[in-house]
Amino acid sequence: MKIPISALLAQKDPTVHTVPTGASVQAAAAAMAARNIGCILVVEGDRLAGIFTERDLLIRVVTPGLDPRTTPVTCVMSPLLYTVDPTVTLDKAMALISEKRTRHLPVLENGKLVGLISIGDINKWVVERLQHEAESLRSYISGQYPS
Repeated sequence: MKIPISALLAQKDPTVHTVPTGASVQAAAAAMAARNIGCILVVEGDRLAGIFTERDLLIRVVTPGLDPRTTPVTCVMSPLLYTVDPTVTLDKAMALISEKRTRHLPVLENGKLVGLISIGDINKWVVERLQHEAESLRSYISGQYPS
């Protein structure tokens, strides 16, 4: 799939949910719960500092018994190791997700945060494209092409 990530981002809500580096785990978890999302990006000004996920909450906060009200999110977040540019193709993003065993890829353009894609976003995109292709083939076979 030689489609750039920017095409996927164009179909998503452009809002990228963030918390500042000074936020507590409680504040980050509350922001995630309020939006029904599985991760939130941690920023310092306009610089991306890390990502805080449900898994981070479980493994790094709940399991060791840390107090989420007093624990800074920066102490338990995952530092961002993998990001993509909007021009990266979906197949390369899928390969990166698979190879690095990550579920979320922040999208940076010239160092500025412009979006976030998840494995779910990519799966949805692929399924929609396959459904469209299947419908086009059915129309072609039944003589109703183009549809």
